Amino acid sequence: MYRPFPAEVFLEKMPKTVERVAVLDRTKEPGASGEPLLLDVQSALYDAETRPLVIGGRYGLGSKDVTPDQILGVYSHLTSSKPKSRFTIGIIDDVTHLSIPSVGSKDLTNKQTFQCKFFGFGSDGTVGANKAAIKIIGDHTDLNVQGYFSYDSKKSGGLTISHLRFGENRIRSAYLISEPNFVSCSSASYVTQYDLLKGLKPGGTFLLNTVWNEDKLERHLPAQMKRNLAEKNIQFYTINAIKIAANAGLGRRMNTVMQTAFFKLTSILPFEEAFQALKDSAVRTYGKKDMRLAEKNIRAMDDTLAHLKKIEIPSSWKNSEIENVPQDADKPAYVSRILEPVNRLEGDSLSVGALIENGMVDGSYPQGTAAYEKRGIALEVPEWVSDNCTMCNECAFVCPHAAIRPVLVNEAEKEAAPAGFITREMRGKDGLGYRIQVSPLDCTGCNLCAHACPAKDKALVMKPFEEMEEKEADNWSYAVTVTPKPNPGKKETLPGSQFEQPLLEFSGACAGCGETPYVKLLTQLFGDRMMIANATGCSSIWGASAPATPYTVNQDGHGPAWANSLLEDNAEYGFGMHLANKTLREALAHEVDVVLEQNEVSENLHVALSNWRDGMHESEGTRERAEDLQLALLAEMDGHAELEALYAKRDLFLKRSQWMIGGDGWAYDIGFGGIDHVLASGEDVNMLVMDNEVYSNTGGQSSKATPMSALAKFASSGKRMGKKDLGFMAMSYGNVYVAQVAMGANKKQLMKAFLEAEKFDGPSLIIAYTPCITHGISAGMKTMLTETDLAVSCGYWNLYRYNPDLIEKGKNPMVMDFKNQISTSSMTF
Repeated sequence: MYRPFPAEVFLEKMPKTVERVAVLDRTKEPGASGEPLLLDVQSALYDAETRPLVIGGRYGLGSKDVTPDQILGVYSHLTSSKPKSRFTIGIIDDVTHLSIPSVGSKDLTNKQTFQCKFFGFGSDGTVGANKAAIKIIGDHTDLNVQGYFSYDSKKSGGLTISHLRFGENRIRSAYLISEPNFVSCSSASYVTQYDLLKGLKPGGTFLLNTVWNEDKLERHLPAQMKRNLAEKNIQFYTINAIKIAANAGLGRRMNTVMQTAFFKLTSILPFEEAFQALKDSAVRTYGKKDMRLAEKNIRAMDDTLAHLKKIEIPSSWKNSEIENVPQDADKPAYVSRILEPVNRLEGDSLSVGALIENGMVDGSYPQGTAAYEKRGIALEVPEWVSDNCTMCNECAFVCPHAAIRPVLVNEAEKEAAPAGFITREMRGKDGLGYRIQVSPLDCTGCNLCAHACPAKDKALVMKPFEEMEEKEADNWSYAVTVTPKPNPGKKETLPGSQFEQPLLEFSGACAGCGETPYVKLLTQLFGDRMMIANATGCSSIWGASAPATPYTVNQDGHGPAWANSLLEDNAEYGFGMHLANKTLREALAHEVDVVLEQNEVSENLHVALSNWRDGMHESEGTRERAEDLQLALLAEMDGHAELEALYAKRDLFLKRSQWMIGGDGWAYDIGFGGIDHVLASGEDVNMLVMDNEVYSNTGGQSSKATPMSALAKFASSGKRMGKKDLGFMAMSYGNVYVAQVAMGANKKQLMKAFLEAEKFDGPSLIIAYTPCITHGISAGMKTMLTETDLAVSCGYWNLYRYNPDLIEKGKNPMVMDFKNQISTSSMTF
């Protein structure tokens, strides 16, 4: 019911024979005696002639699907001798024992209704194609249609599941499909990650996009899937949709191919009629943008029919032996008991007790768990050509997912390495071998590294995923076990920075993401002491895609502390972190002063305390001073209460590097007031604004960072106002370090800006140009660096650093970091 409701009408309609009532609320009110609707119903019945027993339950929290078996469970519970006054459904509560079991079938959909599930790959067009299919079927038949689309927590490249129903009878099933007639899978990597055939009806149809032939299907399909295909007499079809789409000039967008195959394999609509409707839809959808694009889609449709292949299922598949995979003893319990079940889409089966046992009680997550996901979503993976490599490390510098890295090995490690672990001698470092290593299962295949390689004959060549997984998976596993080596270069240089471990790795960001390379670089420079306040947006999605965490720690257990806040208060949130840490360190400094004044400690400890006190606000050398003081205290604190008190606060010895990170929706729009407040405070904090000039996380809506005349949602005829100059506004304070950077245009300037901003004793603001998949770059995100370079070269995006420290030295604080490269040639139309 909707609240509020007329109590007299409710009492009039409720049958007099009702003895028990269960009220379900889709909310949780911890401080109340019951949920809102429950209290309203109880209040309405208070003065009624009939006084039935009223109990209250919670349902559907956390977007949990509510299925018929759960509702039947409520009715069953009402008939019990002692119903619980408060209960939950849809979860397994083995702690408070308030959950009630489900009863009966999960699916009460009419048997004549045709149900379909499409497992898609985010940004491959599957969802859009299925929305178009619903419209085609609805327009060309008298069937009732229904569609629902679910997504995982990753950006493009994540899992999408489309649930479609078609039938002559009215469709009243308000829950996900559990017993489909047809299942389609757009990525072959899903066959080992998900139970794709779960619930598929006997005789149903399974369509798989794959490059595998019959022999490779025999090798790669899991035994359980083979059994299901054979035992249920499933009609199994394969198609190489990626190849068809690529040949038609559509890149990875294979939605047209899979959509055509769907209509061919089902009898929902006569195929000739459906085929023509698909072509007409392509012309309507794409023709108004570019008729050539519509023609490419039609070409892909025609090609689909010739390459759709039926697989004859061998009878031997019925007897496929299911192997018990041994558990990795080194794998954290959280990974095996929480992360892996959730990633298999089995999270609803986890009990409350399991969550508590694995530490999920306070909103914190263990770091570095994204390294265990191994999604294997790339179509192509770079192969290192050692003879062509210049050891510049630019490939690692630009990689959005930290999936390609330079590796250094000594002689003993060379000898113990796998056979294909080829190395080159590291220049200037006798005995050390150098190698660029890629993780095929973590790579997204964006091709950015190969494009960034400056070698005349490229040192990175894209190869098919299956080939590279076979060759490089063991090499990667070995590379991450070699001992860390001292940085052979300077950490403050581009090549040297990449010998530092990235403390942001394998995130859920889009392939070719323009944001993550900036943040990854920050973690390589300052990550062991960073505190990050993150504004909701893309960076909160790829930065905390539950249940995995891409922020990780180094071999000493040090890494960024990360927390997310809202768009409107992220600057204040990070400011609060800074002030709390500052207050605690000032109190510690007072305690250190007291100990120094007493002068009752050894000379060694006195020096360590003095060095720490003198440099407590300096970033450079803070780790060394903190470790020296910790060791000195440890050596002589026994029996000295003051020294033991200092040692207990050793986590405060290190100067934290406070960062507020977010996109232009935060910085230019909703959170601007907070940013202005924090910049005006004069405190030593840093802000990184990843400016992609639209609200990319919510679909590309216009923001105050969107330039004049740009087309975006809410500005479909072109934005009428110009772009806000955030940097100029910050510079007006005079005591704020401000820089504009663009990774693809000037990497050295980017490094300088990060280092100067962190060193600056006061607020800093760095605005980073960030191309995005939302921009619809025709050549794809592999040209992300080229796009940033073009933005600078044409004069659109200025590279500068405004450093107030230069004023004290009698210099101009404004440094322009690009030459006048504006082309004198004009485009022909």
